[in-house]
Amino acid sequence: MTKWRGAAAICINDENELLMVAQESRINRNYGQSVPSGGIEGSETYEECCIREVWEETGYKISVIDKICERDTVTYDVNVHIEYFEVKLLGGERKLQDPDELILDICWKPLSEISNLKMLFEDERQILIDYIQERKGLQI
Repeated sequence: MTKWRGAAAICINDENELLMVAQESRINRNYGQSVPSGGIEGSETYEECCIREVWEETGYKISVIDKICERDTVTYDVNVHIEYFEVKLLGGERKLQDPDELILDICWKPLSEISNLKMLFEDERQILIDYIQERKGLQI
């Protein structure tokens, strides 16, 4: 099996909303919410990948603050290693410009809704909940 490596961004604004993208699955055309994420290109670091993917998927410019966690899983029969980063919004504007044409919408979701969102990757939900509770001190 191939090994896919990528990065994901956890971005929370001043209104306690999480930056999410609604996207289609490559396999079954289902859709769900996910944090902006994608695969490493060339000799990119995980941090550089995270910054580029947020820009490509949302139009926002960010900086990486801290690595939150790493996750190894299998998605669509591919071994996946993904690193999640806490990021800070620097600017830009909401803009669909996804080169893979999988992003359907870009939205800010209230943290209180995380437990009820239709997630594209279900195991991502617990990473988000743990981060919000442990790093932000908020209950969901």
